[in-house]
Amino acid sequence: MPVLTRRQALLGGLGAGLVARPLRAAGPDLPALLRQGGAVAVFRHALAPGTFDPPGFLLGQCATQRNLSDAGRAQARALGEWFTRQGLRPARVRSSPWCRCMDTATLAFGTAQAWPALGSPTGLQIDARAQQLRELQTALVQAAGRAGSFEVWVTHMFVIADLTGANTDSGDGVLIVPGASGLPARVLAPLDLT
Repeated sequence: MPVLTRRQALLGGLGAGLVARPLRAAGPDLPALLRQGGAVAVFRHALAPGTFDPPGFLLGQCATQRNLSDAGRAQARALGEWFTRQGLRPARVRSSPWCRCMDTATLAFGTAQAWPALGSPTGLQIDARAQQLRELQTALVQAAGRAGSFEVWVTHMFVIADLTGANTDSGDGVLIVPGASGLPARVLAPLDLT
């Protein structure tokens, strides 16, 4: 079976035809949108120097991966402080099992559930990535059905691009609901909070 390349992760699979585009600053009443619920706040992990993981990295061993810098840890804490200042608490926090994502989620929200569906698509076979996207889409539909609460997902740039067609900077994200016909998801607001 073929291996999913980075370009295919952005343009192939269920995200076919999407062109990644940058996002602009968040809208004026983001706290109200979050309180309304029925959405997912999807964040890219905070600052982690470098690009991609070193060859032979292991998910269970943070020392073998790209990790958050001091600035990234501060960025993750600032993200959580924004939610605290607004009096907002997510119903659930899920994260890619990569250490930089788990650390971002934990520093920001105190706890997170590792969820392989949010993992980096780099090196995955096309069928495996398509299955992950279906799992994310199903979870997004479920979250959208819960008014008055929202979830937070912490993941990687390529996952956000697959879901929305948008690029995000480290520590930034998007507030999303299901798209009219699945993917791409509809972006309610960019989340540039730090």
